[in-house]
Amino acid sequence: MTKSLSRSYDTFLTALAPAIWGSTYLVTTEFLPAGYPLTLAVLRALPAGLLLMLLIRALPPRAMLGRLFLLGALNFALFWSLLFVSAYRLPGGVAATLGATQPLMVLLLARFALSIPLRTASVLAALCGMLGVAMLLIGPEAKLDTIGIAAGLGGAASMAAGTVLSRKWQANVSPLTFTAWQLTAGGLILLPIALFFEPALPALSATNLAGLAWLGLIGAALTYWLWFRGVARLEPGAVSMLGMMSPITAVALGWLWLGQSLTPLQFAGAALVIASVWAGQRFNKPSARQEQASGPLILQERTDP
Repeated sequence: MTKSLSRSYDTFLTALAPAIWGSTYLVTTEFLPAGYPLTLAVLRALPAGLLLMLLIRALPPRAMLGRLFLLGALNFALFWSLLFVSAYRLPGGVAATLGATQPLMVLLLARFALSIPLRTASVLAALCGMLGVAMLLIGPEAKLDTIGIAAGLGGAASMAAGTVLSRKWQANVSPLTFTAWQLTAGGLILLPIALFFEPALPALSATNLAGLAWLGLIGAALTYWLWFRGVARLEPGAVSMLGMMSPITAVALGWLWLGQSLTPLQFAGAALVIASVWAGQRFNKPSARQEQASGPLILQERTDP
């Protein structure tokens, strides 16, 4: 496979993760009991992480535990907690637009943590993506809340830091192993928080169990494996721009499944987001000189036992 086709394949697989994450809102509101965000986050992360641990049959080395728990906190525990706070206190469109600041944060963090040059075109693509998400999701009735805004920006910063540090600290293991370790760590961090702050779940119906199975097996285990695989193979700025596919999927599912109407402004916003994602992939490619200087982007992987 040529380098161009290999990169396109990696980009496609990585984009599947945020596209599937876009179903989270629909599944949560239509299939799961309301009022238990932290408990549901635990049930999304911990069983998926433990299942992957059974598949890989490999425990992390003791020297990596501190980094793994920090990554688990950034990518899952802190990110999901702040995401729920933002979603509860802000209109969905405002919360999603704040989340769309993540690519800008990744570009800045990658500049300092990974010495990746900050390109003007990449910054403009990220800004256009934010504008597209705002056009797609923010309505005239949107109201702002200081705590919600802080939580939204904090969640974006948490995921941005987790993305960059996942690249910087990628161990000499497969992405599946790295995903299993991080999901398990994130679930273990969330577990005592959920037990302390939330009441016990009511008896779950078959519909509830189906929703949890989707969010855990597909929305966590599969998608985060694809995401961390992409983090190891693509530029962090390119990976973060793919995250803007999530609101596209969410709006499309609302239109197809819930019968929600779309305005011309929303269609224009969706087109701008897609164009920005495409531009983000193009402008975040390493130059030939940078590839020769730094070697291949793909990190060496060890086959799991």
